[in-house]
Amino acid sequence: MAVILVTSRSFSDGDLDLVDRAALAGHRIMRGPAHHDLTELRALLHGADAWIAGTGPVTEAHLAAGPKLKVIARYGVGYEAVDLAAAAARGIPVTNTPGANADAVADHAVGLMLAALRTIPDGDHRVREGDWSVRRGRELGAATVGIVGFGRIGQGVAKRLSGFGPRILASDPFVAEDVVRAAGAEPMSLDDLFRTADVITLHAPGGQRLVDATRLSGIRRGTVLVNTARPDLVDESALALAVGDGTLAAYAADTLDGDTAASASPLLSAELADRVIVTPHLAAQTTQAVDNMGRMSLDDVIAVLRGDAPAHLVTR
Repeated sequence: MAVILVTSRSFSDGDLDLVDRAALAGHRIMRGPAHHDLTELRALLHGADAWIAGTGPVTEAHLAAGPKLKVIARYGVGYEAVDLAAAAARGIPVTNTPGANADAVADHAVGLMLAALRTIPDGDHRVREGDWSVRRGRELGAATVGIVGFGRIGQGVAKRLSGFGPRILASDPFVAEDVVRAAGAEPMSLDDLFRTADVITLHAPGGQRLVDATRLSGIRRGTVLVNTARPDLVDESALALAVGDGTLAAYAADTLDGDTAASASPLLSAELADRVIVTPHLAAQTTQAVDNMGRMSLDDVIAVLRGDAPAHLVTR
């Protein structure tokens, strides 16, 4: 019986019983802390044959603590926290779950657009304080929406927006223009998109800065910016200034720099509370997405443990 270490909080927390699925394949699930602190994980890693890893770091030191590891399955799409070179040096394949949460994140992005355009969270807050005054909003169908990053999630956003009827722009250097047009969007350079759109939604990979003071200086006054991707895509100090002076009508995000340690973010200033919406990294947290991520990661682990190639191997 192989031991599968799981350090994702939501694994098997949906409709699928993945613990039973693993048992039927002859394996045992062992739980570990999601933060991946090596002090707590060391003994667990020592006995693990496979690791379904959450968002915490997977370093050379972690791998050294797991001499029996045969596969690491990232529970999610991003694998920036995994030392791929160290895993490759030890002959440990790394997998992820591409597309597992694409629908969930696309739904959430459109939800944040509507919440920002119609000032929904602020309206709820004011009513609870006895203030029934009205802030006039804008309709999504009357906007020009720019999608930055046109992979699975970006295209899912475009599909959802088609029912509202806005003009849709898309910028992605890795997606062919005919694919963009077939999905109902107009291909456009990043700079032109930022100058043209009323609503901009970010779905690009992390490791780059797309929104800074220079780029914000060229946008249309009153633009709404949505970020359900990565916090390092934006300069939070520049965003706070842009919201404060009205350059941005609103910023709506599912992530902040440091996430749970981001209490000092300038975007959480009380003065901006009516124009900044932040959700606690929950875009991918639907029952369906949790089931998809768990099933895909477990199936890849089971495949490797029986000597087969995994379906979702990370190759870079």
